[in-house]
Amino acid sequence: MPQDIVPLKRALISVSDKTGLVEFAQALDARGVEILSTGGTAKALRDAGIAVKDVSEVTGFPEMMDGRVKTLHPVVHGGLLALRDDAAHQKAAEEHGIGMIDLLVVNLYPFEETVAKGAGYEDCIENIDIGGPAMIRAAAKNHGFVGVVVDVQDYDPVLKQLEVQGGLDLAMRKRLAQTAYARTAAYDAAVSNWMAGAIGMETPRRRAFAGTLAQGLRYGENPHQQAAFYTTGEARPGVATARQLQGKELSYNNINDTDAAFELVSEFDPADGPACAIIKHANPCGVARGDTAVEAYRRAFDCDRTSAFGGIIALNGKLDGETARAITEIFTEVVIAPDATDEAKEVFAARKNVRLLTTGGLADPAAAGTAFRQVAGGFLVQSRDNGRVLMPDLKVVTKRQPTEAELADLLFAWTVAKHVKSNAIVYAKDQATVGIGAGQMSRVDSTRIGRSKAQDMAEALSLPLPLTTGAAVASDAFFPFADGVEALADAGAATVIQPGGSMRDAEVIEAADARGIAMVFTGQRHFRH
Repeated sequence: MPQDIVPLKRALISVSDKTGLVEFAQALDARGVEILSTGGTAKALRDAGIAVKDVSEVTGFPEMMDGRVKTLHPVVHGGLLALRDDAAHQKAAEEHGIGMIDLLVVNLYPFEETVAKGAGYEDCIENIDIGGPAMIRAAAKNHGFVGVVVDVQDYDPVLKQLEVQGGLDLAMRKRLAQTAYARTAAYDAAVSNWMAGAIGMETPRRRAFAGTLAQGLRYGENPHQQAAFYTTGEARPGVATARQLQGKELSYNNINDTDAAFELVSEFDPADGPACAIIKHANPCGVARGDTAVEAYRRAFDCDRTSAFGGIIALNGKLDGETARAITEIFTEVVIAPDATDEAKEVFAARKNVRLLTTGGLADPAAAGTAFRQVAGGFLVQSRDNGRVLMPDLKVVTKRQPTEAELADLLFAWTVAKHVKSNAIVYAKDQATVGIGAGQMSRVDSTRIGRSKAQDMAEALSLPLPLTTGAAVASDAFFPFADGVEALADAGAATVIQPGGSMRDAEVIEAADARGIAMVFTGQRHFRH
């Protein structure tokens, strides 16, 4: 039977990440714990004046094959796996000179970091740990008697329990074992997913995903749902890698919406000028470019001032004081940008409920990646939607040719439509959205909603006509019937961008020609469910 408190007499320490190593080992040494170790870990401990015994000294077998073989030995695994209350196990250990190991401290070769640095295939292979996962799984299986530490964050809790109780209790060992198995699972997932990509397997027979807890959340989408935020270790700038400068903790919905906002604004290269995106419930309610950040923000805000209240604001460049002051004129949940000036930080410091995040850079919209979504009994996996349409990709299908300015607005609207829930319709004019229809079962309904929002803002801004008059319109997928184009024409649209590919494309083009609309096809769609 497992012991509640296991006294610590012998520990094996072999770590790649040596953060906090010396202090942890010194505390064990001060308690009279014998320390076994290997390679670079042993050297680091000896250099710190800590008594260490090499594993090779215990096994009677030298490290070999460039360190590939050092802990894969019965003396090590027997010391980890032997049941302390099983007479046969203890007799076998005595006969073969196997000493018990009460604590294993191992973190693995830095495989994920090696991949992230863009290392070649062979370097990545060499950074796949074998002995470490084997020992971790052995110790975790025998948690009835053995403690296993795989994260630096567990050093302090372990030392505190040793100080108070003289050993680790069963509850602690169970928690450590769970963390250990999750770590080896995440490690194997990282290796298998990297290898699938490296050898060109688009649909491997088995697929695994893993994450590390970033923070527990008060609740999920609704208060009765439990939730937490896990990160994958991907270095892509965004909400997962951002530094939160102020404000209360992000909620589940905040994180989801902030990710949507930053991914959208990252589509706009700062070299082409400032851009701002305002998101509500994962949908854009305003997106715009401007000569300055504050102009981009005000133009985005003027698309739908009502929905912007309590929204998420993302900028593609450094947040300045003037823009910060403009943003604080209404209630905003989160502001995210690559950076912020000291003046902007001071402005937000007076609004303690506003979360301010900086990312250090923009996400690359063209980068490859993997997206997955759970369904009952499984999950769907697809590549990230990194599709991009450039001017040469456009095919004009109507009699009227769009002007250069209209083409620029069409591409702007198309870029925004990629980030709007389907069915998506985006009206844009002069590099700013002026009406957005999102998430409707009918594309015509999305068309009408976008027009209605533009009409509401025309009244609020005392404009003679809604800005949909003369606007460019993007549709994330083709128009199945001519009624969609008719509805856009009724709204005053001048140009339309859509994928094309409907059985009734000819009818749709004919309707556009009849209303004097210029239409271009992209040959690419952007469903977003």
